[in-house]
Amino acid sequence: MESYKLVLPEHLNHYGYLFGGNILKWTDEVSWIAASRDFPGCKFVTVAMDKVEFRRSVRQGSILRFVATQAEIGNSSVRYQVDVNSDDIEHGTENPVFATAVTFVCLDEQGRKQAIRR
Repeated sequence: MESYKLVLPEHLNHYGYLFGGNILKWTDEVSWIAASRDFPGCKFVTVAMDKVEFRRSVRQGSILRFVATQAEIGNSSVRYQVDVNSDDIEHGTENPVFATAVTFVCLDEQGRKQAIRR
């Protein structure tokens, strides 16, 4: 799944760069949407996010492209690889900003793990 986000002033820290927490939130959100679309009826919650390392800073006006790809599926869990790139709209290029894997578990109505419906 692919999604885009425009970096606005409210997403910046006092130095004028994107708050890292925003990119983590958007990464979680995009991967959750991908999982929910791939497995309708499952109630997913995030249980893990792999290594968090920001490769470059992001400024206001940047367009971020998020790509969430299913990486692994277990009995009650699924993991998505998420790659985030910043579009350079002046030159038509992209720069890698962030990448991680996000793991979700499927829960039943009582909040217990349950098998993923395929």
